[in-house]
Amino acid sequence: MQAIFAQHALLGSTWRQHVRVCVEDMHIQAIEVQTTPQPGDVQVDTLLPALANLHSHSFQRAMAGMTETRAAGRDSFWTWREMMYRFVTHLTPEDYEAIAALVFLEMQETGYASVGEFHYVHHQPDGTPYDAVSELSQRVFAAAAQTGIGLTHLPVLYSYGGPQRAELGAGQKRFGNDVGAYLDLVAEARQASRALPADTRVGIAPHSLRATCPEDLTELLAGRETRSIHIHIAEQLKEVEDIRLWLGETPVAWLLQNAPVDDTWCLIHATHMTEAETVDLAHSGAVAGLCPITEANLGDGPFNGPAYVQSGGRFGIGSDSNVCISLTEELRALEYSQRIRDHSRNVMVPGEGSVGAHLYLSAATGGVQALSRDSGEIRIGKLADLVAIDRTDPALLALNDAQLLDGLCFAAKDRVVTDLWSAGRHQVRAGRHVARDAILANYKAAIARLVDVI
Repeated sequence: MQAIFAQHALLGSTWRQHVRVCVEDMHIQAIEVQTTPQPGDVQVDTLLPALANLHSHSFQRAMAGMTETRAAGRDSFWTWREMMYRFVTHLTPEDYEAIAALVFLEMQETGYASVGEFHYVHHQPDGTPYDAVSELSQRVFAAAAQTGIGLTHLPVLYSYGGPQRAELGAGQKRFGNDVGAYLDLVAEARQASRALPADTRVGIAPHSLRATCPEDLTELLAGRETRSIHIHIAEQLKEVEDIRLWLGETPVAWLLQNAPVDDTWCLIHATHMTEAETVDLAHSGAVAGLCPITEANLGDGPFNGPAYVQSGGRFGIGSDSNVCISLTEELRALEYSQRIRDHSRNVMVPGEGSVGAHLYLSAATGGVQALSRDSGEIRIGKLADLVAIDRTDPALLALNDAQLLDGLCFAAKDRVVTDLWSAGRHQVRAGRHVARDAILANYKAAIARLVDVI
């Protein structure tokens, strides 16, 4: 049993003072309010439910900054993708583990207790499977074990190089599987994941409609054994048009009409939707997986936020390419993208009220739904995914309880995070991950090798 004593804690949507939270076997076992600390308690200033990072490609962290030089012609997502293909060719399994561990550490230090790793690099550079077909998934598991982060692993089905079953390109050979090979990989990954803590999950992820086909998607869903199904859906206008020309509908419309989309689904980059699609997705119960920093970095465009939140849509946030890992910047980028597009302020809230509170609490519940993770609030029986922040920081010092989440979302830096627990595992203390030195040393060694070969 461990206990956390907080001067302030957010229980549901209510602020309470002098709160003692008792944790055992990964879960919150008891909550006392208006109490006093006991010997051995971890004492913090302000305790919040920690968020889930619902969408990550961890390996891309190591190429951050490599694609920000303009070349002849017009740069786009598609030109960025070619650089990513060249980069991934050089990654060894050891590199993959070292990079993922650093990424997971950085996520925890910014306030994420868990991650959905959307994992599509499966094979050797020429497309040959490793002896263990889940070798690189197991490297992700090793990184999660090093950091203690809560993991929902999402092996990706990537069968085609583009719409209409185009052949895989040279840069996509490491990704490719047919449905049968993919299901074998998932089964092996599930077996390997049993060595991790009991809060670990393994879901499924058809990469996108352009990298699969209707028949394969039907076959995959017929045998699913998961409550987490993630798919890239409508990131780019070209993608939307390509799918419309092939399948007769835009990606969101086609998926909602032809797949059993419900609260087990997460649609990543639901960026380009009509008003009708926006409302239909909101009513489906699925989560819109939004990655505002990456979506801005890649020039994807802004999400249709106002109609979605007014229709009761659920959303969470992810760091995707990991070009910048910051929970607070992700939330503010989501809101600011709406303000820039609509020439308005305080957009991402239905009706009236605190934008920061709606952003944070919606992302908390939507993120854990997407990861099939029983957390997202400080309540007895929930996983102890908790983050402590310092409200004496200059960015938060002047704010009352009703303003605090606004300050966190729009004014604070990551330095306000003092402690973080992933399913009760106290991994960040005094703002620093407990395994930082060893993980950073391994990452630096991997990068030193990579810069010599890229």
